[in-house]
Amino acid sequence: MSTRPPNLLFLMTDQQRADTIEPHTACQTPNLDRLAENGTRFSRCYTVNPICSPTRASLMTGLLPHTHGMVDVTHAVPPYRAKFDASLPVWPQTLQAAGYHTAYFGKWHVERSNRLENFGFETYEVDQYHKLLGLVEVGDEMSVQGVVQQKGYKDFLLYGVSDAPIESLPEYQLYSDGIHFLQQAAAEPERPFALFLSSEAPHDPYVALQQHYEQYNPADIPKPANVDDDLADRPGIYRRIQRVWEDLTWDDFAQATACYYANCTMIDEQIGRILAELEALGMAENTIIVFTSDHGDYMGEHGLMLKGIPAFEGAYRIPLLLSGPGVPAGKQVNEVVSLLDLVPTLTQLTAVTNFPGHGRSLLPLLQNDEADWTSEAFAECHGQRFNYTQRVLWQDHHKYVFNGFDEDELYDLAADPHELCNLAGEVEKRPLLEKMAARMWQIIHETDDKNMAQAQYGMFRFAPVGPESLLDEVDDE
Repeated sequence: MSTRPPNLLFLMTDQQRADTIEPHTACQTPNLDRLAENGTRFSRCYTVNPICSPTRASLMTGLLPHTHGMVDVTHAVPPYRAKFDASLPVWPQTLQAAGYHTAYFGKWHVERSNRLENFGFETYEVDQYHKLLGLVEVGDEMSVQGVVQQKGYKDFLLYGVSDAPIESLPEYQLYSDGIHFLQQAAAEPERPFALFLSSEAPHDPYVALQQHYEQYNPADIPKPANVDDDLADRPGIYRRIQRVWEDLTWDDFAQATACYYANCTMIDEQIGRILAELEALGMAENTIIVFTSDHGDYMGEHGLMLKGIPAFEGAYRIPLLLSGPGVPAGKQVNEVVSLLDLVPTLTQLTAVTNFPGHGRSLLPLLQNDEADWTSEAFAECHGQRFNYTQRVLWQDHHKYVFNGFDEDELYDLAADPHELCNLAGEVEKRPLLEKMAARMWQIIHETDDKNMAQAQYGMFRFAPVGPESLLDEVDDE
């Protein structure tokens, strides 16, 4: 029996909601359904940021965005606004040092050099995929098309349907490259591999192929319970963003959702291709498989689309599936976890070593149904192009959002899963608000977020409690 370490196949999408792979969903992902049956599903995994580059850099480093510096999207702002600290270790280097053949194909957007040999990858291709991003535009031939028009702005393509062949899609090429890599890896059976495949889909514009769109009837798409939320007790910027979509009817939202689901189905097909190849090559039993996404999408909830500043569950809760050696089959974990927790988990399962960072290993939850686990996650947002300051804390079924530009938010996700009632202004909830704010400050200190921790000047003193607050003092009041 071989004692070779397990392989790693890391599958990542962009902007995919957690509920697209849940049992109740209308979204069809049969291959991911089988992966979940053979592995463990995390029902409450949260990303660290609602946009791609900060999250992807956090996934590589295991650190919150304020530490690694890539606090905005690589191509959206100049380096003085967001710059990755390349001196930080990244966990693929740990796998490479342990003898793994490390490979990365697809969307990178962690930093700007695209020189992945500096970040622990022996084989990679990202430039050809980056050239293909965002090439679908208004005016391209489509049988169905939804465009948002506003005075003084270019037309914005939201969704569409194309009759292009599947082979023309970047995702098809991406997974073909992944299959080719597996075939090469099979020629070195004693050397473990770590293969990362990172797709752009189902990111907007939601342009789907006809063959996948036909699997959905927009008339059957269920309307979100909060689609008509007026956001009256939420930050004003939420309502301004909501007005971008005010001319969309429910039929428009349903069409967009059908196209989005169709792209999730397309990606699922590609995942099926590579899983079949893994099986055919005899590698499946000794391969840890991860499926996740960098962030979600509102998809009509609260009358919103895409992702961004409104700190709702649709943008922050992400899918997470694990399967393979060391991972129980048919298990669902309902505790709150963070995308950061993947980092020490995977280095322990592969290279049998810890990788220090801001996350916690998920192994206790995988190995013990009664694990001693604090059900908590933390995120931060620094805006995109426009600057905003937000910190988000989940504790069990409560969620606190610190907004540095408006009133805070507090939700009871058990009683109010659709986030329709902001409890932050309710007098009886003040002790809970202060307790969660104090925990936020504690995490800020623990992770050395100096910009926040040193906010003592008069113009910054509007949090429920300040950065000197101690949790035990708040609890005693």
